[in-house]
Amino acid sequence: MEHGRDALSFDFLTTLSKQFETSHDIGKILLIHLLQLLQSGQKLAAKHKLEDIIEGHYAGKRISPEILIQFHIVLWGRAAKNFEAQNYAEALQWYNYSLSFYPAGQMDQNLAKLQRNRASCYLHLKQLGKAKESVKEAERCDSDSIFTQFSVYKIAILENDIEKAVQAVIAMGQLAERPVQCVNKVLVGHVSATDFLSLAAQIALENNQEEAARKAFEYLCQHSQYCNQVFTALRCLIRLVPSVTDNDDKEIRYERLDRLLTYLNTAHKKLTVHLTGENLSLELKNSEANWFRKIAWNSALQCEDCPSRMREFFMLSYQLSQMHPVDKGVLIGQKTCLLMAAAASLEMGRKAPNTSEQIERLTQAQEHIEVCWEVWRTLKSTAAGDISKDPTETLLLLYEFEARAKLNDSDIDHVLERVLQLQQIEPKTLETLASLSMEAPAHYPSVCRKALKIALSLQKKQPDVDVARCSKCLHSLIQLSLPTGVSDIESQILEEVWSYCEEALIIIDSTQEEYPEVEILWLMTRAWNTGVSLYSLGKYSEAERWCGLGMRFLKYLGSLKNSYEAQMMGLYTDVLDRMDSEKRALPIEE
Repeated sequence: MEHGRDALSFDFLTTLSKQFETSHDIGKILLIHLLQLLQSGQKLAAKHKLEDIIEGHYAGKRISPEILIQFHIVLWGRAAKNFEAQNYAEALQWYNYSLSFYPAGQMDQNLAKLQRNRASCYLHLKQLGKAKESVKEAERCDSDSIFTQFSVYKIAILENDIEKAVQAVIAMGQLAERPVQCVNKVLVGHVSATDFLSLAAQIALENNQEEAARKAFEYLCQHSQYCNQVFTALRCLIRLVPSVTDNDDKEIRYERLDRLLTYLNTAHKKLTVHLTGENLSLELKNSEANWFRKIAWNSALQCEDCPSRMREFFMLSYQLSQMHPVDKGVLIGQKTCLLMAAAASLEMGRKAPNTSEQIERLTQAQEHIEVCWEVWRTLKSTAAGDISKDPTETLLLLYEFEARAKLNDSDIDHVLERVLQLQQIEPKTLETLASLSMEAPAHYPSVCRKALKIALSLQKKQPDVDVARCSKCLHSLIQLSLPTGVSDIESQILEEVWSYCEEALIIIDSTQEEYPEVEILWLMTRAWNTGVSLYSLGKYSEAERWCGLGMRFLKYLGSLKNSYEAQMMGLYTDVLDRMDSEKRALPIEE
């Protein structure tokens, strides 16, 4: 053989085979014979010889296990070369020769791999049924192999069996926690378990099986140690979530948003912890964080009807933005996220089903507000240009006021003072504060009155006085000061209410028809009823004064004037007559 004398070497091998056919080492001679045929390019003769060897193996000329392994290595090598050359039928034939050495019923991990290789050949040959049979045999021999489960997965995808494909992915995900190792020399090389999951996801996408792809990507995120692989999987997962539209059923919308929230939380976690096996560069970290931050932001904007999810998305966007170098744009984004998160927490506090949850949400809002103040101060110190028109400070004060008021925090007076120190304060802001100071569970009537008085003063200074807003302020001030009757009201309070009514008359007289008629009627009724109440208490002069005030409002009524004039004039006359009678009945002091 060393000198290229093939004919002579084959003669010697034939002689050796006959002379030592009962020897324990006959397998060595047969193996050399097979190799010599293959090396000399006699493929057909090699196959015939191999068929004779297999027949002899089962006819009594048993080949030892050690030599049998060498046969398998040779056969698998020939098969692999043909597979790489895309000669799948030829590869399958060599694998089948190897299979022939296995007795029926044998259980062996190498046999499982052999069956998987045969299945791959069948798949390329478009023989799905035979591929499926081979995979079943592989399962019988080694179902706990990630290689086997991957083969099961491929068959399931091709058969459009989504349930089985997902089960196979789950099995691969569980097996991914174990290292993939070689059993012996036949199983050579090492393949990362996450590579299978990545390939499984790719196969599913190519076959439009999104559910299976999603499950593969999810396990990939759990088990992969490589940053690029994890972030690619997370991007794919997010893209696989159908777009949320206003026409979607609420449950479907929420399910999709929750899925996005899960993936974004995973991305944030992966970005903030060290991933073993690969260092995350600052450039990559910034790039990935920015991509996921935008997704979180856009998702938050789709949660108008669900403040809890909105808060989660905005807080994620804020946390991801913290991974960027600080500049004006980043600070503006952080400020907006925190403002929106605080607003969402306050909204949840308003709708909380019990006190404990309300306190939790309001406290949460306060935490967001405190951080937002820090961001805002930094932004003001670094921002170029005029930010005086930015409403952030006003909003923060409003949010802080509401949270403190409903948490029964005595510091709300200080918050009101900070509002009054703003460079440009709108009457509407003070009106909102007044409303919040009395919105349950808050109850601060003195703060409410103070805010309304200043709001009214500012309204009157406006170039174009908003009469409707002025009337609302006066209405609220009177209602606060005189909520019910006058029996237990101090004269000082009555004088204050009187001043509000006088203020209303001045505005009505100066604006004529702009003042809401229903408000004029309400003012008239309150003044008149106050006079009647004072009369019942024997305070006649005060009663006449208040009833007279009511009559002053009467002349400003439009369509309603005729309905009340006759009745009020009659009652007013009776009041005056009774007052005269009572005065005459008083004893004259000597």
